Amino acid sequence: MNYRIIDKEKYYRKGVYRHFTEDCKCSVSMTARIDVTDTVRLSKQRNTKFYIDFLYVLTKVLNSRDDYKMSYLWQSDELICYDVINPTQYIFHEDTETCTPVYSRYYDDYETFYRCALDDIEKAKQTREYGLDAENHPNWFDASYVSWLSYDSLNVELPDGYLYFLPIVNWGRYREENGRLMMPVTVRLNHAVADGFLIANVFRLIEKELTAFTEEMHAKDND
Repeated sequence: MNYRIIDKEKYYRKGVYRHFTEDCKCSVSMTARIDVTDTVRLSKQRNTKFYIDFLYVLTKVLNSRDDYKMSYLWQSDELICYDVINPTQYIFHEDTETCTPVYSRYYDDYETFYRCALDDIEKAKQTREYGLDAENHPNWFDASYVSWLSYDSLNVELPDGYLYFLPIVNWGRYREENGRLMMPVTVRLNHAVADGFLIANVFRLIEKELTAFTEEMHAKDND
């Protein structure tokens, strides 16, 4: 885990950061539907899990810009930016109706990421412990699939005044709309480090990266 300390006096969002860490501590949550038709079709053709394929794209997107890798060290009142952030996925156990957090690592290489994430899932299926260990996983962000519903909105609440800067991302079941498969995705970020543009940009980047990922996989398969 490596990070650099951000000079708050030189931070390009200095005024916004001060306001939303001192005067009005709050977060912003946005939900939009993303077209996943081609990626779902690709996953079926390649016999891969769409869930992991999407998790890879999402994690790649969030690592593509420093704004999505920010964190706050309350012990020293420091704003930092991690070199890499990793996904905390959640596995649901049908028998106990409980979840187990799964700390997976991000690898830019898709094949490595897929293999390791799948292995993490299989190991998590063997336990029923909650196993949350945020203290030893500071640069992990929440990535949770709401598999039971294709929802229209979702909001994640954190305690007032709690300066948590890492993204919290949820997504639900995709559903057919006008011949396309549309999937709800919710992105939550602290307003101190992200505004409407930066949050909306996550969706734009996901859509762009899904297209690039699908084209890249097709090209590999046709070699």
